[in-house]
Amino acid sequence: MGYISVFDMLKIGVGPSSSHTLGPWRAAESFLREIRSNGWFSKGEHVRVDLYGSLSLTGIGHATDLAVMLGLSGTDPEYVPVEDIDSIVDNIKKSHQLRLGAEKSIDFIPEEQIVFNKEFLPFHANGLTFTIWDKEGEYQSTFYSVGGGFVVKEGEEDIAPNEQDQKVPYPIEKAQDILTHTLGNGKIISDVVTSNELVFRTNDEVNAELMRIWNTMLECIYTGCHTEGILPGGLKVRRRAYDMYQNLKGETPYQNTTEWITSIRKTKVYFRQILKWVSCFALAVNEVNASLGRVVTAPTNGSAGVIPAVLMYYLVIENHKAGEKEICQFLKVAGVVGSVFKKRATISAAMGGCQAEIGVSSAMAAAGLCELMGGSPEQVLIAAEIAMEHHLGLTCDPIGGLVQIPCIERNSMGAIKAINAAELALDTDPKNVKVPLDKVIDTMWQTAQDMNNKYKETSEGGLAVAVNLADC
Repeated sequence: MGYISVFDMLKIGVGPSSSHTLGPWRAAESFLREIRSNGWFSKGEHVRVDLYGSLSLTGIGHATDLAVMLGLSGTDPEYVPVEDIDSIVDNIKKSHQLRLGAEKSIDFIPEEQIVFNKEFLPFHANGLTFTIWDKEGEYQSTFYSVGGGFVVKEGEEDIAPNEQDQKVPYPIEKAQDILTHTLGNGKIISDVVTSNELVFRTNDEVNAELMRIWNTMLECIYTGCHTEGILPGGLKVRRRAYDMYQNLKGETPYQNTTEWITSIRKTKVYFRQILKWVSCFALAVNEVNASLGRVVTAPTNGSAGVIPAVLMYYLVIENHKAGEKEICQFLKVAGVVGSVFKKRATISAAMGGCQAEIGVSSAMAAAGLCELMGGSPEQVLIAAEIAMEHHLGLTCDPIGGLVQIPCIERNSMGAIKAINAAELALDTDPKNVKVPLDKVIDTMWQTAQDMNNKYKETSEGGLAVAVNLADC
């Protein structure tokens, strides 16, 4: 696997799931590009989408069917107005017409042409096949949504990295490489990431894109804290971030997110309040995610609340003078740590359970926070190791296949663990560490392989079967 950028690990998209919503959406876009290039776009008369494995078993709850319709319609998850999503989907369902690539109308009956197949394809638990045909023949293409919005085409799973991947000055395949590059060159981890990213973008472009990512996260927190009601999907889950925020907020007025941060900084900072603020931030993000809102995969949608909550904690509690420099530094460190998990294990709950999502996001956040608080490169990786070590074996068992219970609460737990892990690492002498991060990543992957499939985002085990929709 070639170089994984921080912008690969932190993508802007639409909820509720990076692997079940964003990935299939991106796969549909890739399919459109294929059929445009091979002539099938102009001559094709019908389209069918076959969903396999976890995409089939929990696809309805994760809006996979909506995602493929939106992708085939030519919309982009990063930029489509989220308020337009319902109308686009409703129009397809009512008219039985789909504007393929936003250019040509074809007959399309979602109930018949989106097929949920329970069997698993061999390469990955999240498989989907697109078929387009006319009276004379058909063309098929299969993709796999491998977690975090990453998509691979069948037959290209082991494709060699391109030339651009080889140009980075500090190639990173494992955590030890991070230490080698930092300690051997007198750099901190964010400096190494900067050097690699400058191969592809200018420094201004890197910082501008990182701030766009952060501003999306911040807007997500803000929206979640200011929106009350019931989450969609049938579980009738009441939003909690709004109520928590009403009990936490101070008296300082505000008109925008910048003023809002200032107002939070003026509130009480007792331990219980801090604990509640961090939980509130995490819940807010994942309630927006559960409502098909715009979020940042960090590294997935299901775990999107951990990193924003921990970074917000640093900005409003730890360092009131922090700004763009610290925000970019945090995101760079989080991104590179996440990339190591992506390369050596998985960030897909369908492959590794929730340890691959909340566990990885907690490790990423712990690492970013540790560097901001003055941790050495060794301590930064110790923080990531501690956070993941205490998520090992965490299963994925969403009730009703929805990214709500227990997913939303898990983000607040992951954020608190990340902060604790960073603090423990800062008080740790690296010479006394017994378990390196690479060993924990290897253990996480082995645990994932040993885990029963019913605990891997299939809604066939755990809370997903212990609690019925009727009970809710």
